[in-house]
Amino acid sequence: MPDWLTSSAELILESERAANLGRALLLLALGLVLGRVLTRTLAALAGRFMGPARAKVVQNMAWYAVVFVVITSVLRELNFDLSVLLGAAGVLSVAIGFASQTSASNVISGIFLLVERPFEPGDVIEVDSVTGEVLGIDLMSVRLRTFDNLFVRLPNESLIKARITNLSRFPLRRVDIPVGVSYDSDLEHVRRVLERIASDEPLVLQEPAPVFNVKSLGDSAVLLSFNVWVVRDDFLAARAKVIQRILVAFREEGIEIPFPHQVEIQK
Repeated sequence: MPDWLTSSAELILESERAANLGRALLLLALGLVLGRVLTRTLAALAGRFMGPARAKVVQNMAWYAVVFVVITSVLRELNFDLSVLLGAAGVLSVAIGFASQTSASNVISGIFLLVERPFEPGDVIEVDSVTGEVLGIDLMSVRLRTFDNLFVRLPNESLIKARITNLSRFPLRRVDIPVGVSYDSDLEHVRRVLERIASDEPLVLQEPAPVFNVKSLGDSAVLLSFNVWVVRDDFLAARAKVIQRILVAFREEGIEIPFPHQVEIQK
């Protein structure tokens, strides 16, 4: 073959490669830009129905899908044999799958949590022995900040199996205050004192009405339960004030709280 023909063929091949490379780069840039716009639009639409945290997860999932499609298209434009690449990826995915079963379980559990929606960012939840405010919800884990300002990461797999108590779901909460009085106490008098305390405390709601119950007879005291309803955000302040009022009123009314007497503090 003449040298000039060989040189012309090489020039044509080089120009085709350059053209393919240019189209691939253009496709990569346009794909990522349009993908970013598309995923943000999808997140905005999802946020109206699912909330910002779950919309962010949906955006991330859509972004990963867009990146996969764009990269596949770019490789095809560069004349890569995708069948070989996909075959290698299949073998690699099987190996990674065996090595990352926990991660896959967390992702699947995260999807179930997104659908079920047992809590939202900003809610206070109790999971086993951990209580804290939900900072974020991801496909792999949920992040909490405890009341003593500690950061806790809970894998989604453990959340699916655990008992979750959402302390922020409803606007009202009941404050359960266990009280022990001596066997010599007039229980009717005790009831009137407790009802007066509930009536005088502005943080305590009168509807639902406070409840006074005799729970059991202890070794050293008659065990009572005094339950009042408060607005959720006033729970801690209301509990503290009611307990303080009980101590002051019992001292003034001569109602004895026997010692020893142990009670369980409500969270």
